[in-house]
Amino acid sequence: MIAARVDRATVTYLSQPVLREIKWEVHDDRCVGLVGPNGSGKSTLLRLLAGLQPADSGGVVLARGVTVGLLPQEISFPQGRTVWGEALSASQEIARLEAELARVEEQLGDPLVYGDERLLRRALARQEEVLAAHERAGGPGYPGRLRGILYSLGFSDADLGLPTTVLSGGQGKLLALAKLMVVQPELLLLDEPDNHLDLAGKRMLERYIREYKGGVIVVSHDRYLLDMVVDEVAELDVGRLTLYDGNYSEYAYERDLWRARQGQLYQVQQREIARLERSAARLMTWARIYDVPKFAGRGQAILKRLERIERVEAPAGERRRMGLQLAGWRGSERVLHVEGLSKSFRGPEGTEKAVLEGVDLLLHHGDRVGLVGPNGAGKTVLLRLILGELQADSGDIRLGPGVRVGLYAQQHETLAPDMSLLETVMRAGPMSEREAIGFLGRFLFPYEQVRAPVRTLSGGEKGRMQMALLTLSNANLLLLDEPTNNLDIASAEVLEEALESFEGTVLVISHDRYFLDRIVTRIEALEGGKLTGYSGTYSEYEAARTAAEGRSEPPAREQRPMRQKP
Repeated sequence: MIAARVDRATVTYLSQPVLREIKWEVHDDRCVGLVGPNGSGKSTLLRLLAGLQPADSGGVVLARGVTVGLLPQEISFPQGRTVWGEALSASQEIARLEAELARVEEQLGDPLVYGDERLLRRALARQEEVLAAHERAGGPGYPGRLRGILYSLGFSDADLGLPTTVLSGGQGKLLALAKLMVVQPELLLLDEPDNHLDLAGKRMLERYIREYKGGVIVVSHDRYLLDMVVDEVAELDVGRLTLYDGNYSEYAYERDLWRARQGQLYQVQQREIARLERSAARLMTWARIYDVPKFAGRGQAILKRLERIERVEAPAGERRRMGLQLAGWRGSERVLHVEGLSKSFRGPEGTEKAVLEGVDLLLHHGDRVGLVGPNGAGKTVLLRLILGELQADSGDIRLGPGVRVGLYAQQHETLAPDMSLLETVMRAGPMSEREAIGFLGRFLFPYEQVRAPVRTLSGGEKGRMQMALLTLSNANLLLLDEPTNNLDIASAEVLEEALESFEGTVLVISHDRYFLDRIVTRIEALEGGKLTGYSGTYSEYEAARTAAEGRSEPPAREQRPMRQKP
């Protein structure tokens, strides 16, 4: 069934069209991955479907009775609420009915009401009516269902009493998701739901989406998640929407194939147009020089023919890509040796909490190692110990001779916020101002932006800036902490291509499983202060972990029959 229809919707920001007459039928039995470059309007389209964004023209029509739930990219909660109080606010209908029940019960306790038979009958009838509506809305079992959902997402009884202000980014996402899970809207809109989630959280999210009974639209840069859950992909670029059946990998293949064919057709037609334009111009010139009207007539005929040609559009999405090149160099064979490394931190009550306990790690030249583990396991602590930013309690860290380290920091600590982009790259590598401007252009920073301070950059722009500095670092050991966070898919693909040809060693912390599958040949899993090594890609590690736990992963979301595109 069609849950929502987007009818020629156009949205403009600052005179720039973000959505251009979008037409889209959203079904209630399919999971759609909405993809596109950063800034292409994906969040705007979700807000339009949720009724939170007006359209300049056109709009959205929902099917009768369809409810819509939106998980926004940025989560915020009202001040002064606990986790449990915020969770209870999920169903406004149940909250309204319970408030009405409380009001009726207060009336029943009023002597003026229970002493007046007519008023008492009216109050009892109203109570019965509200109780029936409360039951239809699922009110009687609501707190129990909600508590069960919160437990399934990793919240404990102690967590339920915490103020929402102390939640991590991942916990905030999960609380907002719990509120949607309990009300089960027919159309679920998820905007970057996997942001801040560790691998366990991502696996839980995949299971939830696979088992969801209604329609789902998910915006995500996590290509692994898109491969696991979606039935079709909607690509939003330059204000237009293109639909592809299948998961992300099928979409990527079809997209690249279409772009290659479209590019060839476009180039052939452009060459033919240029040839005819030259011919017309030549005939018109001869007509003037030799005063031969016939030449002018033939030239005009060619120009009219050009006007009638149905033009082939250039492939949408063929935009400039980041010019990242990580050369590296060989250095020593043994790059990094960590032996017996331990580190503890003192907790708020003065107790010692061990983060790393006797960790061993050996990296040789050319190794591509993925460091995975739950949030808070100590992955970033290990990187800071290797960099010498923290002092270990015990153990030894040795870098091989000739090893030069380059760091990509998750929170962009390698960037000076008040320094301009131009000053940043000129300090990192000897170059003239003109060369620095051209260098920044390779990383998609326009001339107008190069003198802006780094603090004005978005998360994705700061990521590209860090990669620019890695290019200048001449490093042959890269320590990368969540490098694909905030990057759109196109930029993540550029990073993957650069790392595949990098002449050096890579140790990367990442929750991006697609990225890990493409880049690493070994996984080191950090949990309970210990490292456990697995040879192979992330998928091979996941299969070994699942087999060791004696369970199997649920099947991928059932593929629905393909619909013919209009």
